[in-house]
Amino acid sequence: MISIKNLKVNVWEKEILKWVSLDFEIGKNYLLLGKNWSGKSSLSSVIAGNPKYDVVGGEILIETGIKGQERPVSLLDMAPDERSKAGIFLSFQNVPEIKWINLWEYLRIIYNIHLKNTKPESSEITPFIFKRFIKQYLEEFKIDEAFLARDLNVGFSGWEKRKIEMLQVKLIWPKYIILDEIDSGLDVDAFKTVAELLAKLDSPNNTFIIITHYFKIVDYFKIDKVYLLEDWKLKKEWWMEIVEEIKERGF
Repeated sequence: MISIKNLKVNVWEKEILKWVSLDFEIGKNYLLLGKNWSGKSSLSSVIAGNPKYDVVGGEILIETGIKGQERPVSLLDMAPDERSKAGIFLSFQNVPEIKWINLWEYLRIIYNIHLKNTKPESSEITPFIFKRFIKQYLEEFKIDEAFLARDLNVGFSGWEKRKIEMLQVKLIWPKYIILDEIDSGLDVDAFKTVAELLAKLDSPNNTFIIITHYFKIVDYFKIDKVYLLEDWKLKKEWWMEIVEEIKERGF
């Protein structure tokens, strides 16, 4: 579980999150709703460890499941890479393109890092073995093998970038998967396919936190609870039973 208690955050001395308290429980999926500038993406960036956000109050505790960390630990004491190893994955609204970073090598490195983190006794997978190993996933996500030779996300369409992100989730199996506006830049058919891929990745051992303005994701993907942020604060929380009413009447 990620447990956020009375979180207060500033950016350049401006208050952008005001005493937010909420929980994300493993095995359940969440929608984080709100208008533009309501604090949704800011909250996800704080969880991931973006250094521009200054936490001035409250705490974030995380159950990592890592050996030696049986009790919840402070997420705020962790560097961004440590948070990733603890099981946090953040998909950005605008996926960055990174030149000179080969996609195949990037995928192999993150796979080995997370393998050593979860199974310290394991040896790193060699380039030769990894190339054979990853083919099954390329077929599953319908990704052309030629993409592996390209720079990370450079020249990829929005749809292709999303598939690469889902491939990363498949490779490293994070516990807390934060998806910021995954419908951005996708047409209806591409969004439906992404949602179906997400459903295949859903398990009792992870939780999806989906940031969006809209409810269309619920047509394809199981959501358990909804949080609504407004004016940088948590305004409401609902169980999914009343989502249809919210869709009709608004917040």
